[in-house]
Amino acid sequence: METFTDVLLVTANVGSLFDNVGEIQNDWLQELYKTINSYKPQFIALHFQEVGGKDYMANMGHAENFFWSIESSVEMKDFDRACIYVDNQFQAEDSFTALGSMYFIHKSLKNIHQYDFEVKDFKAVLGQNKCVGSLAGVNTVEKEKFPKNFWPDFKWSRKGFMRTRWIIHNQGFDLVNVHLFHDASNLIACSSSPSIYSANRNNALRYVINRISDSRHSSLPFFVFGDFNFRLDTLSLVQHLSTAADEQRVKKDSSNEVEKIIYEEKDNDHQVLLHIEEKLFAYLHQAVFREDDGRALLKYDKEVAAFHDVVREEDIRFPPSYPYSEEYSKPTQYMNTRCPAWCDRILMSRPVQDLIHRREDGGNGVVYNTVGPNVCMGDHKPVFLSFSLRTNDH
Repeated sequence: METFTDVLLVTANVGSLFDNVGEIQNDWLQELYKTINSYKPQFIALHFQEVGGKDYMANMGHAENFFWSIESSVEMKDFDRACIYVDNQFQAEDSFTALGSMYFIHKSLKNIHQYDFEVKDFKAVLGQNKCVGSLAGVNTVEKEKFPKNFWPDFKWSRKGFMRTRWIIHNQGFDLVNVHLFHDASNLIACSSSPSIYSANRNNALRYVINRISDSRHSSLPFFVFGDFNFRLDTLSLVQHLSTAADEQRVKKDSSNEVEKIIYEEKDNDHQVLLHIEEKLFAYLHQAVFREDDGRALLKYDKEVAAFHDVVREEDIRFPPSYPYSEEYSKPTQYMNTRCPAWCDRILMSRPVQDLIHRREDGGNGVVYNTVGPNVCMGDHKPVFLSFSLRTNDH
């Protein structure tokens, strides 16, 4: 007999929650609970990146409190089983990813099992399973930091992925938490199309997909969601934004290296239209990134297209998820540090399409959106996908 299980997937880069401890967190959590309350899922998967923030050595203690506050909240009281994995062992430099994954099972969901990667078998999920530390020896999660020799020209950073595997009512699937590489310099990002950073992310995502599809375990449909750090094709976008402007490249005194690029409007008394430096991307008409949910700019969002043979994504109908102001009073403004982009995504393997129940009355019941669109959530707006999973109760 076909059954349906209501699922909520959420991805959130929470670095700024720990860099400004306490300031944003309460409202952030309330927005998460509102989303849970709106969609009433029976199974919730929360994928977090940058647990502990940039200053993780100082703030990792707050991370445990953050996870505990979700787990113990009154809003989650009807979820009687939980599996929590937090990689907070920053001393283990060769394996630390700062990823955290939380899975909650509602009391109404009876038939759910989780995979043990060591014995290669599924076990019923019972009670609260909380694993905090390096996660070495935890057999229900697979975690990997990207190899150091992957990109010898770049600083080795805490980026990687974490996988869990589930069966709900006889339907198996993988959930993969991923954090890919960012754009270190706006100047380098807009010097070629596609950028060198885009090529690195492409390699990293291909690596993840190959790892979760290899012969060590049987292949299952998968969702991969996290901070992909996907960026707009910055060179093409800058050319588009500056067609009626004069370009000026300012070089460092001592070298031939470009320090800043400035575009001035020709017909507006040299008004600066766009100012780019390594860590500055200041565009005069910033509202364009939110007008009509930034839809005019989606054509520059090209990085996921390279994977269309393997994964798909619901249509994006929300503004770029990053980099929002961390100022409490400016919840819908972007910082001028980076070009806004859809960094936070939920992708699914092609076989998943058959598992998502779409109603025939036009309202298909699948919602892909941001959490807290009008509330300060830090520099990343969390992104969620709500849907009904087709399952078999036989």
